[in-house]
Amino acid sequence: MNAASFGTARLIGERLHEDHLADLVALHLDPDVSRHLGGVRSPEATKDYLAASIAHWKEHGFGLWVLKTTAGEFAGRAGLRRVVVDDREDVEIAYTFKRALWGRGLASEIAPALTAYGLTQLALPSLVGLVSVENAASRRVLEKSDYTFERGTIWRGEKVVVYRSPLSTDRCDAPTTS
Repeated sequence: MNAASFGTARLIGERLHEDHLADLVALHLDPDVSRHLGGVRSPEATKDYLAASIAHWKEHGFGLWVLKTTAGEFAGRAGLRRVVVDDREDVEIAYTFKRALWGRGLASEIAPALTAYGLTQLALPSLVGLVSVENAASRRVLEKSDYTFERGTIWRGEKVVVYRSPLSTDRCDAPTTS
């Protein structure tokens, strides 16, 4: 499926495109936001990240969306992307919010919606969440979304834990897509 938009009760996702570069640069330059994402990314690295994300959409028909609040404020980014961890190909659930919106339950809202999208609309067998060992908040989000701890590993030079999605979407809120 090639959904141009994705939404929940409080968030609207728009398929990543070049016009999102400035918002992504600001997000990736925030050291608190980037602490568990491999570190601060330069504007040039974010431009490369955006190009790779756009290419992912073209190749796989799914990827990351830029998230905005229903009031139109840039909130962050989230979506699904193919990854290889420990020589195994999986699809990762990914979400990152700007610091000003932390603590409002937005990650807990988007995670089950992304899970439902991946398992139902894309008919994927499961999803993984890759979380920095120190990122307790993101681990809680996945656990509340019925993801199960699978293992610890090293991914891109960082200690991470791998969580696996539920195999059914019975407890996941279905997102709106168009």
